[in-house]
Amino acid sequence: MVATLGLRPVGEGERRLAPDLARGVMLALIAVANSAIYLYDRPYGIRQHIVEHELPNRVSAALSMTFVDGRAYPMFAALFGYGMVQIWNRRRDDAEGKRVLKRRSAWLILFGAVHAVLLFSGDVLGVYGLLGLVICGLLKARDRTLLVIAGVWLVFVALLSALAYSTPQATEERTIFWSFAEEDPLKAMALRSVEWLMTPVGMTGVFTAALVGVWAARRDLLSAPDALVRRAAVWGPLIGVLGGLPLGLAAVGTFDVAGSGAVMALNAVHAVSGIAAGLGYAALIALLAQRIGTRRGPLVTALAACGQRSLTCYLLQSVVFVALLPPYTIGLGGRLSSVATVALAVGTWAATVVAAELMRRAGVRGPAETLLRRLSYRHG
Repeated sequence: MVATLGLRPVGEGERRLAPDLARGVMLALIAVANSAIYLYDRPYGIRQHIVEHELPNRVSAALSMTFVDGRAYPMFAALFGYGMVQIWNRRRDDAEGKRVLKRRSAWLILFGAVHAVLLFSGDVLGVYGLLGLVICGLLKARDRTLLVIAGVWLVFVALLSALAYSTPQATEERTIFWSFAEEDPLKAMALRSVEWLMTPVGMTGVFTAALVGVWAARRDLLSAPDALVRRAAVWGPLIGVLGGLPLGLAAVGTFDVAGSGAVMALNAVHAVSGIAAGLGYAALIALLAQRIGTRRGPLVTALAACGQRSLTCYLLQSVVFVALLPPYTIGLGGRLSSVATVALAVGTWAATVVAAELMRRAGVRGPAETLLRRLSYRHG
């Protein structure tokens, strides 16, 4: 008797390069963005970036806010939406597809809660889990409906981002993410529980990016990029720079921002332009993957292996940062400069790329991916 097989995860040999390569590269940006939040024991400025006066650190902070801050998560959100459509397209029927996607999203919320409470309250897994549940109800919506919702939502992105990051001057106390400066690990854990619930307010842009990802997946644009993707690869990052550089320069004191209203306006533009940048980054990598084709070298293979294990590598970053940066562990977050923190972040990301490649060579999936797959694709 032959058993009827339901929806199953895609096999290693069936995977396409562009999404995995994009996730692998994206994790470098995630590491840079997340590590900056751990810095403490100095005045805090715009978007809670520490205030520094040395030129290299000011340049590093300005570049980070222009090219990374608010740009990495929208890129991953687009890939998340893209991936949901890929899972949906492999369904045996609509009911089976929705069951798998809803289970996967619910488990992501739980993964995010554990990650936030134990390690990092800026966790994005819970946000993507909520996002997945919403997208489940939109998978059969018309393209026009998706794009209209994505566009209208930008208004809320601008407003909520402006309000969430409205502190214009340097302050000695954090206005968000208080746990990162807390010396008592138990108090820090309690604060992280509260901070995690607040995190979606500062990440509203992921909804628009994810809907665009759903739309793009219907056309398989990452695997077969067209003229639209080429335009996005140019205009997305350009819009990101034009919208992010003013806030980056203001944050490092290149010019004074008079009043909270001006800071709110800069934050609104920064957030909306970050979505364009994230989508543009994904388009750039899609074009690169198309050019590479089947001629993968060791570096591309390792980056793709990291992308295939992005959940595991994302969690490993938090483990390293918690071991080194908070005041209740080694406390490097109170001493490292912006430049040194970026170096630590990139080094941590590079180590996870090596770990992912070693797992690939050993024929081992990422442990976090394995657990999520088993929970999501179970029978019943």
